[in-house]
Amino acid sequence: MRTLADVECWLTDMDGVLVHENKALPGAADLIQQWLDRGTEFLVLTNNSMFTPRDLAARLRTSGLDVPEERIWTSANATAEFLKQQKSDGTAYVIGQAGIITALHDAGFTMTDNDPEFVVVGETRSYSFESITQAIRLIDRGARFISTNPDATGPSPDGIMPATGAINALITKATGREPYIVGKPNPMMFRSALNQIGAHSEVTGMIGDRMDTDIIAGMEAGLHTVLVTTGISTRESIEKYPFRPNEILDGVFELVD
Repeated sequence: MRTLADVECWLTDMDGVLVHENKALPGAADLIQQWLDRGTEFLVLTNNSMFTPRDLAARLRTSGLDVPEERIWTSANATAEFLKQQKSDGTAYVIGQAGIITALHDAGFTMTDNDPEFVVVGETRSYSFESITQAIRLIDRGARFISTNPDATGPSPDGIMPATGAINALITKATGREPYIVGKPNPMMFRSALNQIGAHSEVTGMIGDRMDTDIIAGMEAGLHTVLVTTGISTRESIEKYPFRPNEILDGVFELVD
């Protein structure tokens, strides 16, 4: 059985693991620095497809974490990598912001509303009835339906707001077509992250705060899973799941030497 001592590379979730409400969690800065000093391969993962890795690196710096942008892997990056494998130089109609649009451009895709091969739904703060209607019509005509992540709601200062998963559901209801979702809990996102840093699942650990995304996806990707209780999950709440993480820690500070 693998232990923490066997882990050579790391994937880690961001919110609830490294940061909470735009503040670095205890030990997060020290752990990132430890990995950088030792040359440990790692990626910070997020289902957020709204921002580019450069944007997120800047946001993390304001939280007190210095994470190089090449060490950030978003559901937008994973989606673009997946679509590039499906069809190089493809075309897509995109609902989303800079994160997914930039990633698809970098993957060689052309954005169009004229008979695209794919409709890609990502996260945005400005979903419009017109763009959703266009997506529905294009999918109805045969475009393949792809989504960056399944998260139904997201936070805002005034409370929850509809997110990608809610828009996915609206489009599915209108078209009868389910999207292929690349982000967590699809282990596809973790496999693309492993490929990005040249890591093998046998020696890679995944740190997350959610049993229903981070831990199950890490388990299905063959990673050593570490749940921290600084986010969504508690030691009590894991009891309702039929699977368990390999480790349960009070926070990432326990991984700092």
